Amino acid sequence: MFIALVLFGNLRPDIAFLGYVVAVGFVAFLPMPVRTITRIVETPVPVELPKAEDDKVIAAFAEALGEPCLVLDGRGAVSYRNQAAARQYSNVQPGKVLTLVMRNPELVGAVDAALRTGTPHSFELHETLPSETWDRVTVAPIRHPESDWLEQYDRHLLVTFQSLTELKRVDAMRTDFIANASHELRTPLASLLGFIDTLLGPAARDAVAREKFLGIMRGQAERMSRLIDDLLSLSRIEMYQHVRPTGSVDLAGLLREVREGLQTQAKAAALDVVLDLPDGPVPVTGDRSQLYEVFENLVDNAIKYGGEGKTVEVSLTPINRSGFRYLVSVVDHGPGVEPEHVPRMTERFYRIEVETSRKKKGTGLGLAIVKHIVQRHRGQMSIRSKPGEGLRVDVMLP
Repeated sequence: MFIALVLFGNLRPDIAFLGYVVAVGFVAFLPMPVRTITRIVETPVPVELPKAEDDKVIAAFAEALGEPCLVLDGRGAVSYRNQAAARQYSNVQPGKVLTLVMRNPELVGAVDAALRTGTPHSFELHETLPSETWDRVTVAPIRHPESDWLEQYDRHLLVTFQSLTELKRVDAMRTDFIANASHELRTPLASLLGFIDTLLGPAARDAVAREKFLGIMRGQAERMSRLIDDLLSLSRIEMYQHVRPTGSVDLAGLLREVREGLQTQAKAAALDVVLDLPDGPVPVTGDRSQLYEVFENLVDNAIKYGGEGKTVEVSLTPINRSGFRYLVSVVDHGPGVEPEHVPRMTERFYRIEVETSRKKKGTGLGLAIVKHIVQRHRGQMSIRSKPGEGLRVDVMLP
Protein backbone atom coordinates (compact mmCIF):
# COMPACT_ATOMS: atom_id res chain seq x y z
CA MET A 1 0.00 0.00 0.00
CA PHE A 2 2.88 2.45 0.90
CA ILE A 3 4.59 1.76 -2.47
CA ALA A 4 1.38 2.57 -4.40
CA LEU A 5 1.01 5.93 -2.64
CA VAL A 6 4.66 6.90 -3.45
CA LEU A 7 4.29 5.93 -7.15
CA PHE A 8 1.17 8.05 -7.58
CA GLY A 9 2.86 11.00 -5.83
CA ASN A 10 0.47 11.10 -2.95
CA LEU A 11 3.15 10.43 -0.34
CA ARG A 12 6.80 11.36 0.09
CA PRO A 13 9.21 8.36 0.13
CA ASP A 14 10.71 9.21 3.52
CA ILE A 15 7.30 9.43 5.17
CA ALA A 16 6.20 6.16 3.48
CA PHE A 17 9.29 4.37 4.80
CA LEU A 18 8.68 5.72 8.31
CA GLY A 19 5.03 4.55 8.21
CA TYR A 20 6.07 1.06 7.08
CA VAL A 21 8.56 0.75 9.98
CA VAL A 22 5.93 1.84 12.52
CA ALA A 23 3.34 -0.61 11.15
CA VAL A 24 5.74 -3.59 11.23
CA GLY A 25 6.79 -2.78 14.77
CA PHE A 26 3.20 -2.50 15.95
CA VAL A 27 2.25 -5.90 14.50
CA ALA A 28 5.37 -7.56 15.98
CA PHE A 29 4.46 -6.48 19.51
CA LEU A 30 0.76 -7.55 19.36
CA PRO A 31 -0.30 -10.85 21.23
CA MET A 32 -1.70 -13.63 19.00
CA PRO A 33 -4.80 -15.11 20.72
CA VAL A 34 -6.57 -15.72 17.44
CA ARG A 35 -4.27 -18.57 16.37
CA THR A 36 -4.46 -20.15 19.78
CA ILE A 37 -8.28 -19.98 19.89
CA THR A 38 -8.52 -21.39 16.38
CA ARG A 39 -6.30 -24.32 17.33
CA ILE A 40 -8.46 -25.12 20.40
CA VAL A 41 -11.71 -24.99 18.43
CA GLU A 42 -10.43 -27.22 15.66
CA THR A 43 -9.06 -29.87 18.02
CA PRO A 44 -11.74 -32.65 18.28
CA VAL A 45 -13.14 -33.56 21.69
CA PRO A 46 -11.48 -36.83 22.78
CA VAL A 47 -13.88 -39.85 22.99
CA GLU A 48 -13.39 -43.42 24.19
CA LEU A 49 -13.46 -45.58 21.09
CA PRO A 50 -14.27 -49.30 21.36
CA LYS A 51 -11.17 -51.38 21.79
CA ALA A 52 -10.47 -54.61 19.97
CA GLU A 53 -9.53 -56.14 23.30
CA ASP A 54 -13.03 -55.37 24.64
CA ASP A 55 -14.57 -57.16 21.66
CA LYS A 56 -12.45 -60.24 22.39
CA VAL A 57 -13.56 -60.27 26.03
CA ILE A 58 -17.24 -59.99 25.05
CA ALA A 59 -16.83 -62.80 22.49
CA ALA A 60 -15.09 -65.05 25.03
CA PHE A 61 -17.84 -64.34 27.57
CA ALA A 62 -20.58 -65.15 25.03
CA GLU A 63 -18.91 -68.43 24.07
CA ALA A 64 -18.55 -69.41 27.75
CA LEU A 65 -22.34 -69.36 28.11
CA GLY A 66 -23.89 -72.72 27.38
CA GLU A 67 -27.08 -71.07 26.19
CA PRO A 68 -27.62 -69.19 22.91
CA CYS A 69 -26.32 -65.63 23.21
CA LEU A 70 -26.32 -62.63 20.87
CA VAL A 71 -24.46 -59.31 21.15
CA LEU A 72 -26.25 -56.35 19.55
CA ASP A 73 -24.82 -52.94 18.70
CA GLY A 74 -26.55 -49.59 19.21
CA ARG A 75 -28.67 -50.11 16.07
CA GLY A 76 -29.93 -53.47 17.29
CA ALA A 77 -27.83 -55.31 14.70
CA VAL A 78 -26.07 -58.56 15.61
CA SER A 79 -22.37 -57.90 16.15
CA TYR A 80 -21.61 -61.35 17.59
CA ARG A 81 -23.37 -64.68 18.16
CA ASN A 82 -21.97 -67.67 20.03
CA GLN A 83 -21.92 -71.21 18.69
CA ALA A 84 -25.10 -72.22 20.54
CA ALA A 85 -26.97 -69.32 18.93
CA ALA A 86 -25.55 -70.20 15.52
CA ARG A 87 -26.91 -73.74 15.85
CA GLN A 88 -30.35 -72.76 17.13
CA TYR A 89 -30.88 -69.53 15.16
CA SER A 90 -29.00 -70.06 11.90
CA ASN A 91 -31.01 -67.29 10.18
CA VAL A 92 -29.77 -64.65 12.66
CA GLN A 93 -26.56 -63.66 10.86
CA PRO A 94 -24.03 -61.09 12.13
CA GLY A 95 -24.75 -57.66 10.67
CA LYS A 96 -28.51 -58.19 10.49
CA VAL A 97 -30.92 -56.25 12.69
CA LEU A 98 -32.30 -58.82 15.13
CA THR A 99 -35.84 -57.45 15.26
CA LEU A 100 -36.09 -57.63 11.47
CA VAL A 101 -35.14 -61.32 11.46
CA MET A 102 -37.11 -62.41 14.53
CA ARG A 103 -40.35 -60.45 14.14
CA ASN A 104 -41.71 -60.81 17.64
CA PRO A 105 -43.45 -57.79 19.22
CA GLU A 106 -42.15 -58.57 22.72
CA LEU A 107 -38.58 -58.90 21.41
CA VAL A 108 -38.85 -55.59 19.57
CA GLY A 109 -40.18 -53.91 22.70
CA ALA A 110 -37.48 -55.41 24.95
CA VAL A 111 -34.63 -54.33 22.63
CA ASP A 112 -36.03 -50.81 22.23
CA ALA A 113 -36.61 -50.43 25.97
CA ALA A 114 -33.13 -51.70 26.86
CA LEU A 115 -31.49 -49.30 24.39
CA ARG A 116 -33.61 -46.39 25.60
CA THR A 117 -33.41 -46.90 29.38
CA GLY A 118 -30.29 -49.01 29.91
CA THR A 119 -32.19 -51.50 32.10
CA PRO A 120 -32.60 -55.27 31.52
CA HIS A 121 -35.89 -56.62 30.16
CA SER A 122 -37.10 -60.25 30.13
CA PHE A 123 -40.01 -62.04 28.52
CA GLU A 124 -41.09 -65.52 27.45
CA LEU A 125 -40.66 -66.28 23.75
CA HIS A 126 -43.00 -68.94 22.33
CA GLU A 127 -42.39 -70.14 18.78
CA THR A 128 -44.26 -72.82 16.87
CA LEU A 129 -42.06 -73.20 13.77
CA PRO A 130 -40.18 -75.33 12.82
CA SER A 131 -41.13 -76.95 16.17
CA GLU A 132 -42.83 -75.67 19.31
CA THR A 133 -40.31 -74.12 21.71
CA TRP A 134 -40.32 -71.82 24.73
CA ASP A 135 -37.42 -69.60 25.83
CA ARG A 136 -36.84 -67.07 28.59
CA VAL A 137 -35.23 -64.15 26.71
CA THR A 138 -33.26 -61.51 28.62
CA VAL A 139 -32.08 -58.31 26.93
CA ALA A 140 -29.48 -56.58 29.10
CA PRO A 141 -27.17 -53.59 28.42
CA ILE A 142 -23.39 -54.14 28.53
CA ARG A 143 -22.27 -51.21 30.68
CA HIS A 144 -18.80 -49.76 30.82
CA PRO A 145 -17.60 -49.28 34.40
CA GLU A 146 -18.46 -45.86 35.91
CA SER A 147 -20.21 -44.77 32.72
CA ASP A 148 -23.76 -43.48 32.30
CA TRP A 149 -25.62 -45.59 29.74
CA LEU A 150 -27.21 -42.64 27.97
CA GLU A 151 -23.81 -40.93 27.56
CA GLN A 152 -21.93 -44.13 26.74
CA TYR A 153 -20.32 -44.34 23.33
CA ASP A 154 -20.77 -47.56 21.32
CA ARG A 155 -23.61 -49.18 23.30
CA HIS A 156 -24.04 -52.96 23.20
CA LEU A 157 -26.81 -55.28 24.34
CA LEU A 158 -26.53 -58.89 25.47
CA VAL A 159 -29.45 -61.14 24.46
CA THR A 160 -29.61 -64.58 26.10
CA PHE A 161 -32.06 -67.43 25.46
CA GLN A 162 -32.81 -69.87 28.31
CA SER A 163 -34.74 -72.88 27.05
CA LEU A 164 -38.00 -73.62 28.87
CA THR A 165 -39.16 -76.25 26.38
CA GLU A 166 -38.41 -79.30 28.53
CA LEU A 167 -39.96 -77.70 31.62
CA LYS A 168 -43.11 -76.87 29.64
CA ARG A 169 -43.32 -80.39 28.23
CA VAL A 170 -42.77 -81.99 31.63
CA ASP A 171 -45.43 -79.75 33.11
CA ALA A 172 -47.86 -80.65 30.32
CA MET A 173 -47.00 -84.33 30.76
CA ARG A 174 -47.63 -84.07 34.51
CA THR A 175 -50.99 -82.41 33.91
CA ASP A 176 -51.98 -85.05 31.35
CA PHE A 177 -50.75 -87.79 33.66
CA ILE A 178 -52.90 -86.60 36.58
CA ALA A 179 -55.91 -86.21 34.31
CA ASN A 180 -55.45 -89.66 32.76
CA ALA A 181 -54.77 -91.37 36.09
CA SER A 182 -57.86 -89.76 37.59
CA HIS A 183 -59.92 -90.91 34.62
CA GLU A 184 -58.55 -94.46 34.77
CA LEU A 185 -59.38 -94.71 38.48
CA ARG A 186 -62.72 -92.94 38.24
CA THR A 187 -64.22 -95.46 35.79
CA PRO A 188 -63.78 -98.61 37.91
CA LEU A 189 -64.70 -96.68 41.07
CA ALA A 190 -67.95 -95.57 39.46
CA SER A 191 -68.67 -99.18 38.47
CA LEU A 192 -67.99 -100.40 42.00
CA LEU A 193 -70.27 -97.78 43.53
CA GLY A 194 -73.03 -98.64 41.06
CA PHE A 195 -72.86 -102.36 41.77
CA ILE A 196 -72.73 -101.78 45.53
CA ASP A 197 -75.87 -99.66 45.34
CA THR A 198 -77.55 -102.39 43.26
CA LEU A 199 -76.60 -105.10 45.75
CA LEU A 200 -77.87 -103.00 48.62
CA GLY A 201 -81.12 -102.30 46.80
CA PRO A 202 -82.89 -104.28 44.06
CA ALA A 203 -80.49 -107.26 44.03
CA ALA A 204 -80.19 -107.61 47.79
CA ARG A 205 -82.01 -110.97 47.80
CA ASP A 206 -81.05 -112.10 44.26
CA ALA A 207 -78.30 -114.71 44.69
CA VAL A 208 -77.60 -115.04 40.93
CA ALA A 209 -77.29 -111.27 40.40
CA ARG A 210 -75.19 -110.96 43.56
CA GLU A 211 -72.69 -113.56 42.32
CA LYS A 212 -72.52 -111.92 38.89
CA PHE A 213 -72.03 -108.42 40.26
CA LEU A 214 -69.44 -109.53 42.81
CA GLY A 215 -67.41 -111.10 40.00
CA ILE A 216 -67.50 -107.84 38.02
CA MET A 217 -66.59 -105.85 41.13
CA ARG A 218 -63.63 -108.09 41.78
CA GLY A 219 -62.41 -107.51 38.21
CA GLN A 220 -62.73 -103.73 38.61
CA ALA A 221 -60.86 -103.85 41.93
CA GLU A 222 -58.07 -105.91 40.33
CA ARG A 223 -57.88 -103.36 37.52
CA MET A 224 -57.41 -100.52 40.02
CA SER A 225 -54.82 -102.56 41.89
CA ARG A 226 -52.82 -103.15 38.70
CA LEU A 227 -53.03 -99.47 37.83
CA ILE A 228 -51.81 -98.41 41.27
CA ASP A 229 -48.97 -100.95 41.11
CA ASP A 230 -47.90 -99.59 37.72
CA LEU A 231 -48.10 -96.00 38.97
CA LEU A 232 -45.93 -96.84 41.98
CA SER A 233 -43.48 -98.73 39.77
CA LEU A 234 -43.21 -95.79 37.38
CA SER A 235 -42.73 -93.39 40.30
CA ARG A 236 -39.89 -95.50 41.75
CA ILE A 237 -38.19 -95.73 38.36
CA GLU A 238 -38.36 -91.96 37.82
CA MET A 239 -37.01 -91.34 41.32
CA TYR A 240 -33.79 -93.20 40.46
CA GLN A 241 -33.74 -92.29 36.76
CA HIS A 242 -30.40 -90.47 37.11
CA VAL A 243 -28.72 -93.29 39.08
CA ARG A 244 -27.15 -95.90 36.84
CA PRO A 245 -27.47 -99.50 38.11
CA THR A 246 -24.27 -101.23 39.26
CA GLY A 247 -25.35 -104.88 39.65
CA SER A 248 -24.53 -107.76 37.31
CA VAL A 249 -27.26 -109.73 35.53
CA ASP A 250 -27.11 -112.83 33.33
CA LEU A 251 -29.32 -111.58 30.51
CA ALA A 252 -29.71 -114.99 28.84
CA GLY A 253 -30.78 -116.65 32.10
CA LEU A 254 -33.20 -113.78 32.82
CA LEU A 255 -34.93 -114.20 29.43
CA ARG A 256 -35.37 -117.94 30.12
CA GLU A 257 -37.02 -117.08 33.45
CA VAL A 258 -39.36 -114.60 31.73
CA ARG A 259 -40.43 -117.29 29.27
CA GLU A 260 -41.10 -119.79 32.06
CA GLY A 261 -43.09 -117.23 34.04
CA LEU A 262 -45.39 -116.49 31.08
CA GLN A 263 -46.03 -120.08 29.98
CA THR A 264 -49.56 -120.06 31.38
CA GLN A 265 -50.51 -116.94 29.39
CA ALA A 266 -48.84 -118.33 26.26
CA LYS A 267 -50.79 -121.62 26.47
CA ALA A 268 -54.05 -119.73 27.06
CA ALA A 269 -53.35 -117.71 23.88
CA ALA A 270 -52.43 -120.91 21.98
CA LEU A 271 -48.97 -119.72 20.97
CA ASP A 272 -45.36 -120.58 21.76
CA VAL A 273 -42.56 -118.31 22.98
CA VAL A 274 -39.42 -119.23 21.01
CA LEU A 275 -36.00 -118.28 22.41
CA ASP A 276 -32.82 -117.73 20.40
CA LEU A 277 -30.06 -117.24 22.98
CA PRO A 278 -26.30 -117.83 23.25
CA ASP A 279 -25.29 -121.04 24.99
CA GLY A 280 -23.35 -119.49 27.87
CA PRO A 281 -24.19 -116.71 30.33
CA VAL A 282 -24.41 -113.13 29.05
CA PRO A 283 -23.45 -110.74 31.89
CA VAL A 284 -24.66 -107.12 31.70
CA THR A 285 -24.67 -104.30 34.22
CA GLY A 286 -28.18 -103.62 35.47
CA ASP A 287 -30.95 -103.94 38.03
CA ARG A 288 -32.25 -107.50 37.80
CA SER A 289 -35.82 -106.84 38.91
CA GLN A 290 -36.19 -103.89 36.55
CA LEU A 291 -34.77 -105.75 33.54
CA TYR A 292 -37.10 -108.64 34.35
CA GLU A 293 -39.99 -106.15 34.33
CA VAL A 294 -38.86 -104.82 30.92
CA PHE A 295 -38.86 -108.15 29.13
CA GLU A 296 -41.87 -109.51 31.02
CA ASN A 297 -43.86 -106.49 29.80
CA LEU A 298 -42.63 -106.87 26.21
CA VAL A 299 -43.28 -110.62 25.99
CA ASP A 300 -46.64 -110.28 27.77
CA ASN A 301 -47.72 -107.58 25.28
CA ALA A 302 -46.61 -109.80 22.39
CA ILE A 303 -48.72 -112.65 23.79
CA LYS A 304 -51.78 -110.45 24.35
CA TYR A 305 -51.76 -108.58 21.04
CA GLY A 306 -49.88 -110.92 18.70
CA GLY A 307 -51.70 -114.17 19.35
CA GLU A 308 -52.80 -114.57 15.74
CA GLY A 309 -49.23 -115.34 14.71
CA LYS A 310 -48.99 -118.44 16.91
CA THR A 311 -45.38 -117.64 17.89
CA VAL A 312 -43.48 -114.94 19.76
CA GLU A 313 -39.75 -114.85 19.03
CA VAL A 314 -37.25 -113.58 21.61
CA SER A 315 -33.61 -113.31 20.53
CA LEU A 316 -30.40 -112.10 22.19
CA THR A 317 -27.57 -111.05 19.86
CA PRO A 318 -24.10 -109.66 20.64
CA ILE A 319 -23.50 -106.37 18.75
CA ASN A 320 -20.96 -103.57 18.58
CA ARG A 321 -22.98 -100.46 17.79
CA SER A 322 -22.46 -96.97 19.27
CA GLY A 323 -21.42 -98.28 22.68
CA PHE A 324 -24.11 -101.00 22.87
CA ARG A 325 -23.05 -104.63 23.30
CA TYR A 326 -26.28 -106.63 23.21
CA LEU A 327 -29.55 -106.51 21.28
CA VAL A 328 -32.71 -108.17 22.60
CA SER A 329 -35.58 -108.43 20.09
CA VAL A 330 -39.17 -109.40 20.86
CA VAL A 331 -41.15 -110.13 17.68
CA ASP A 332 -44.79 -111.12 17.27
CA HIS A 333 -46.64 -111.97 14.06
CA GLY A 334 -49.99 -110.45 14.92
CA PRO A 335 -51.99 -107.77 13.10
CA GLY A 336 -49.43 -105.00 13.71
CA VAL A 337 -50.30 -101.31 14.08
CA GLU A 338 -50.58 -98.30 11.82
CA PRO A 339 -47.34 -96.26 11.46
CA GLU A 340 -48.87 -93.12 13.03
CA HIS A 341 -49.36 -94.98 16.33
CA VAL A 342 -45.78 -96.26 16.67
CA PRO A 343 -44.10 -93.05 17.98
CA ARG A 344 -46.77 -92.64 20.68
CA MET A 345 -46.86 -96.21 22.00
CA THR A 346 -44.49 -95.38 24.88
CA GLU A 347 -46.64 -92.46 26.09
CA ARG A 348 -48.42 -92.95 29.40
CA PHE A 349 -52.00 -94.22 29.06
CA TYR A 350 -51.77 -94.19 25.26
CA ARG A 351 -53.89 -96.98 23.79
CA ILE A 352 -54.46 -97.79 20.15
CA GLU A 353 -57.79 -99.45 20.93
CA VAL A 354 -59.06 -98.54 24.39
CA GLU A 355 -61.67 -101.27 24.76
CA THR A 356 -59.38 -104.02 23.49
CA SER A 357 -56.64 -102.90 25.89
CA ARG A 358 -59.01 -102.89 28.88
CA LYS A 359 -60.43 -106.30 27.99
CA LYS A 360 -56.88 -107.63 27.98
CA LYS A 361 -56.29 -105.99 31.40
CA GLY A 362 -53.85 -103.40 30.13
CA THR A 363 -53.23 -100.21 32.12
CA GLY A 364 -51.63 -98.18 29.34
CA LEU A 365 -48.41 -97.80 31.35
CA GLY A 366 -46.46 -100.92 30.36
CA LEU A 367 -44.37 -99.47 27.53
CA ALA A 368 -43.86 -96.19 29.42
CA ILE A 369 -42.34 -98.21 32.27
CA VAL A 370 -40.18 -100.14 29.79
CA LYS A 371 -38.91 -96.91 28.20
CA HIS A 372 -37.91 -95.37 31.55
CA ILE A 373 -36.13 -98.53 32.73
CA VAL A 374 -34.19 -98.80 29.47
CA GLN A 375 -33.19 -95.13 29.75
CA ARG A 376 -32.01 -95.67 33.33
CA HIS A 377 -29.79 -98.52 32.07
CA ARG A 378 -28.40 -96.14 29.39
CA GLY A 379 -29.96 -98.33 26.73
CA GLN A 380 -32.08 -97.62 23.68
CA MET A 381 -35.45 -98.98 22.58
CA SER A 382 -37.08 -98.89 19.15
CA ILE A 383 -40.46 -100.13 17.89
CA ARG A 384 -41.22 -101.13 14.33
CA SER A 385 -44.54 -102.29 12.92
CA LYS A 386 -46.71 -102.39 9.82
CA PRO A 387 -50.31 -103.51 9.48
CA GLY A 388 -50.40 -107.25 8.82
CA GLU A 389 -46.68 -107.72 9.57
CA GLY A 390 -46.69 -107.92 13.35
CA LEU A 391 -44.62 -105.80 15.74
CA ARG A 392 -40.91 -105.81 16.66
CA VAL A 393 -39.37 -104.22 19.76
CA ASP A 394 -35.57 -103.91 19.93
CA VAL A 395 -33.74 -103.11 23.16
CA MET A 396 -30.02 -102.36 23.00
CA LEU A 397 -28.00 -102.48 26.23
CA PRO A 398 -24.37 -101.44 26.92
